[in-house]
Amino acid sequence: MLVPLSFLMFKKILKITIIVCLCIAVLATVILLGINFYIKGKTDDRIISAERAKKLDDIDCILILGAGVRADGTPSLMLSDRLEAGISLYEKGVSPKILMSGDHGTKGYDEVNTMKNIALNDYSVPSEDIFMDHAGFSTYDSMYRAKEIFQADKIIIVTQDFHLPRALYIAGELGIEAYGVSASLREYTGLWLNELREVPARSKDYFMTLFNVDPVCLGEVIPISGDGNLTND
Repeated sequence: MLVPLSFLMFKKILKITIIVCLCIAVLATVILLGINFYIKGKTDDRIISAERAKKLDDIDCILILGAGVRADGTPSLMLSDRLEAGISLYEKGVSPKILMSGDHGTKGYDEVNTMKNIALNDYSVPSEDIFMDHAGFSTYDSMYRAKEIFQADKIIIVTQDFHLPRALYIAGELGIEAYGVSASLREYTGLWLNELREVPARSKDYFMTLFNVDPVCLGEVIPISGDGNLTND
């Protein structure tokens, strides 16, 4: 039985298409993993202990990155640990200022005021020492705004282990001398999912820094050396 020429052509085109798609997928995977290994390798020596952080001089601020806030207004476990680790550094005299950067894009969702209220009420941190970045919608935005809005040149970043390499890489590429202290104080449910999300997120932010993309919001300069009450809303 003769096979129609059009069918043979279709099979050939389909085979070529599958091969091309597989090659593209393999190449994309190699690039994705390559960027991830590069970012981790470049930032590994910037992740330090709290004791080593105490020996650093002229730290402009301790940057605590936001995380989820529950519907009842209480912080997630990750955010609670970031606050505990970051405020502990403040209490040890690592820096006289804390910058809390998170998502406050709507009236009904507010990471930064949640963070500041905990610092005020649970840790008795003076309000003037706490700056809130209400437009820290992403790690990239938080780092960009720390540099351009808050004029921070030398910082300690506090977040969980899986997040530190990306945050440190972005900061370094934007011209900030940054060090990271881990806030991984316990085991977290679904941590594997966070680890998985970081793979494409690191690649995304690699290209964001490569092209120096503007953040979602900029605005008026508020030097971190001043009064944190200027960021109250």
